[in-house]
Amino acid sequence: MLEVPSGAWADTVSRRALLILGSALLALGFAIWTLVPSYWGFAAGFVLWGTSGALQSGTFEALLYDELTARCTTDSYARIIGYSTAAGETAALLATLTAAPMYSWGGYGLVGWLSVGAALVHCLAAGAMPSAPKALEVADSATKPVGAYLGMLRSGAAEFLARPRVRFGVLLAALLYGFTAFDEYFGLLARAEGVAIATIPLLVGITLAGQVVGTALAGRTAAMRARTMVAVLLAAAGLLAIGALLGGPGVIGALGFVALGTAYGAINNAVIVTEVRLQEAITGAARATVTSVASLFSELVALAVFGAVALVSMWFSLPTVVALLGIPVALAATAVPRWLPRHQPRRHAEVEVVVSDSAMTG
Repeated sequence: MLEVPSGAWADTVSRRALLILGSALLALGFAIWTLVPSYWGFAAGFVLWGTSGALQSGTFEALLYDELTARCTTDSYARIIGYSTAAGETAALLATLTAAPMYSWGGYGLVGWLSVGAALVHCLAAGAMPSAPKALEVADSATKPVGAYLGMLRSGAAEFLARPRVRFGVLLAALLYGFTAFDEYFGLLARAEGVAIATIPLLVGITLAGQVVGTALAGRTAAMRARTMVAVLLAAAGLLAIGALLGGPGVIGALGFVALGTAYGAINNAVIVTEVRLQEAITGAARATVTSVASLFSELVALAVFGAVALVSMWFSLPTVVALLGIPVALAATAVPRWLPRHQPRRHAEVEVVVSDSAMTG
């Protein structure tokens, strides 16, 4: 619920400050979990975690794109956002693999305080980021904060509703990213297929490795044509179904998870490419606001995926249910030719005009 309001806030105040605040709230949430391991402690921690995610959602992307705009290097956005996303996923993978050894060595307290430390490192990294150029920010936000905030909400809503390229880009990005929620079932899928518990993290690690590779390649695939993305998504849908049904322990089961990892990586690559095109399509000042709309819609799609899995699981086994998730991915591929914004990187001259105009109007 905080996605869009926090996105408009990011377009009104310092985006770097919001990234720092979000990291600090995350550290506080982990600290509460560690110090007060009770129902209310975990409830408060989850609220802080969700608020942290909402503050940072769309904020980092907007700061990065506007900073590159000021430097006339927006063509490097896809590569940087792909690498940064892959780095975050790699850190999550390492954290997952080391959590059990850390717990066996130091218990819940060690894991909790290490989580706090990681969030504080994230806070320091956010503080080291460059601030968005003033020419691209709202100049009167300090003197008229409420008016600037409401104006940014209106600007973001107008850009989403009135510009088809932006609207379809938001919808496609939300749809594809929401579908990646099926990764929550990879571990359960391995267990349902009789894989030993000790082996499950290794198989899930294969899928995470596919995600890392897919996002890291976004810089190379950013200019792909719509028909190419259609082919990629159709192939991913097929691999998802094959990998889910192949299953079982041993080599065959491992090959199934390789197929799942390949599909997962391909879909995540398509997500990054779509988000890059969306950033290129946004022309107004409400960049984080529009991006946060995509994040909100993606969460709604993810909830729909969870609900559909819960419903269909009443009649089919989990491998069959995961295989059936390839159908909506294939259907989403049919929307790509109409919904995927064209690749239109800004030329240096155009960037200079945008910055100059923003400075004059600010």
